Amino acid sequence: MAQPHSGNSTPKPTAWSPLRQPVFRALWIASVASNVGTWMHEVGAAWLMTSLASSPIMVALMQTATSLPIFLLALPAGALADIVDRRRLLIAAQLWMLVAAFLLGLLTLAGATTPWLLVGLTFTLGLGGAMTMPTWQAIVPELVPRSELVSAVTLGGLGFNLARAVGPALGGLIVAAAGAGSVFILNAVSFLGVVVVLYCWRRPARVSVLPAERMIGAMRSGLRYVRHAPALHAVLARSSLFILCGSALWALLPLLARRELGIGAVGYGVLLGCLGAGAITGGAALPAVRRAFTPDMLVVGASLLFAVVLAALATLRNFVPLCIVMFIGGMAWLTLLSSFNSCAQAAVPAWVRGRALAVYLLVFLADRLSVAPCGEQSRSIVESLPPSFMRPWDWQQDLLSRCVIGWENWERN
Repeated sequence: MAQPHSGNSTPKPTAWSPLRQPVFRALWIASVASNVGTWMHEVGAAWLMTSLASSPIMVALMQTATSLPIFLLALPAGALADIVDRRRLLIAAQLWMLVAAFLLGLLTLAGATTPWLLVGLTFTLGLGGAMTMPTWQAIVPELVPRSELVSAVTLGGLGFNLARAVGPALGGLIVAAAGAGSVFILNAVSFLGVVVVLYCWRRPARVSVLPAERMIGAMRSGLRYVRHAPALHAVLARSSLFILCGSALWALLPLLARRELGIGAVGYGVLLGCLGAGAITGGAALPAVRRAFTPDMLVVGASLLFAVVLAALATLRNFVPLCIVMFIGGMAWLTLLSSFNSCAQAAVPAWVRGRALAVYLLVFLADRLSVAPCGEQSRSIVESLPPSFMRPWDWQQDLLSRCVIGWENWERN
């Protein structure tokens, strides 16, 4: 397979120019197919949980099971991405998720899946995703010239949301026709394309003048860099504030679809598909919008627009207007994610990219854990549990406190 790019002169960069790079193009196509499978899986898993358990907290726990591995493994995964071969690490993570999805599919087809088994295998899939995300982000600058980096990041968002537009609707149709187990099997198959492309990619050997790093030392140096990187601090603060509120949409949309709207799996998939279609539309228009507005103006405007979308979802109970609202929400969502992601990519050097982007992903996704016990019904359930059980804000604070203490001990040594 051809190398990502060479030193020869290239045409003037456009929004689509990263697709001229053979490896980026192949990985982009494979990742879109894999993400379609992932979104089909998301619909199937959420819908299966509403069938297995009527408790809102169990439904919301699916969001936590997906996000918690990122919170636990983001920094170690980022350190691994900087000290081992990123290509091999990605292949191993993809194979891990393939096995987990295939096992869940077999158990579901056999009628052996329970609510807690579904949460457990969703968590297992999340472990593979946690190892993939910072590594995937870190290889993007290796696939395209620096002048095309912003376009490559935007195309990544477009591909993800193209899958979001197709995957949920397709997943809803397959769930309705063949059951959730078939969706899980198809998701397992979707990982094969990424594995094949990564296997065929002959990544150039890295030549570094820096001394070799071990895991703990790499994590320490990564945290030290992030601690003294003001440009990255601004991205982390803004993305954290947005996702803290915005993740409520993903956590409670299955309940809104089934309990409030009374629609089936197909209707739920259509709602997510409308959001994905809006993201594709917004991504296609984003280059022109960026020429007219500054990044700060884009972030502020998209944040306000998404707030209006959440308010509309809380009040509207008609399916067609909600589809329009989800479409608008997708435009705002992609604008924000693309802005945050491209700024984070541009703010860090290559030697620490995996670790810095892992911290970015950690801050971006950790707030999603706090939306699990939300809603009046969920609150009553949570308050009846022991204080140490399912209180994400409590154990997050405890874990972060321990990290701070460990960091201070490292600094003393």
